[in-house]
Amino acid sequence: MEFSKQILNWYALHKRDFPWRRTKDPYKIWLSEIILQQTKTSQGLKFYLNFLKSFPTIEKLALANEEQVLKLWQGLGYYSRARNLHLSAKHIHYNLKGIFPNNYDELKKLKGVSPYTAAAISSICFKEIRAAVDGNVYRILARVFEVYTTINSANGIKYFQELANSLISIDAPGDYNQGLMDLGATICTPKKPRCECCPIATKCISLKKRVTSMLPMKIKKIKIRTRYISYFCINYNMHYLMKKRKGNDIWKNLYEFPSIESKNQMKELSEKEQKKINLILGHNNYSLIKSIRWKHKLSHQLLHITIHHITTNKTANTTDYIKVNKKTLFELPVPKPIEKFLKELDNILDDNV
Repeated sequence: MEFSKQILNWYALHKRDFPWRRTKDPYKIWLSEIILQQTKTSQGLKFYLNFLKSFPTIEKLALANEEQVLKLWQGLGYYSRARNLHLSAKHIHYNLKGIFPNNYDELKKLKGVSPYTAAAISSICFKEIRAAVDGNVYRILARVFEVYTTINSANGIKYFQELANSLISIDAPGDYNQGLMDLGATICTPKKPRCECCPIATKCISLKKRVTSMLPMKIKKIKIRTRYISYFCINYNMHYLMKKRKGNDIWKNLYEFPSIESKNQMKELSEKEQKKINLILGHNNYSLIKSIRWKHKLSHQLLHITIHHITTNKTANTTDYIKVNKKTLFELPVPKPIEKFLKELDNILDDNV
């Protein structure tokens, strides 16, 4: 088919060079695909290399403890990806005897593996004829064929998958899928596409009609939830209080300082915050070293974070928390705002250890 040949010819000349492009090892391809979900390639590359250094095989990853995995993932966000990666590695190691699934249907059974990821792995590693449809592919197909169906609707997902399946190269499905990904990432970009460099510009209906900027169409995003969280970094007797997050909220299984959540921003140490401090410290004396505030954006949440750095000689309640020394504090997997706090106050923490 001419369409797929043009993509393959362009990819052969212009493909980007990444470590995962130099292998057909499904473990390495899988790792790269999971890391690059919701992550820019430039950011994901260092995490990919660090993961392979620590866990060069799926067995090493399976035998690691979750805290090691989450610590390496720290800073990437969407931590369910790391937990699912670890669970799937253990499943492959213990239940599948270390044999990586080699087809789309079996790959989809792995926790955290989407239809796109399964198609990408199966086509790249096993030459299975499966179209991998991600945001780049949606954008290209919507523009080339001038499709106004919303890409994040049930009908849109089905339509674009069927369209992508009809266009895929039978001889080189992996290279074709990667070619479309690269084309969307470097040429057919969301804003200011480089249409003059596009190998399929002559086929692009939206370019001819000058409606490229209108496509693809999406259903309006959900409303962003705003939250206000106060943390208390309590330093006493060379130790710090931490707690592991549970439930299905953000940052599951990461560690954090004692905290409270409020309905609005508190500019100074509020009565509610003071009560939380007293609950932990009783009426023991303490010093408030510094309070830091900033905003932290997640996909569907805007967090207003306050971290109070407190020193004291005695606490009243430590049963709800674990006590860690400074070395352990920096080794635990923590949310990005706490990681940022620790970096900014490293010198102050040194002075109080």
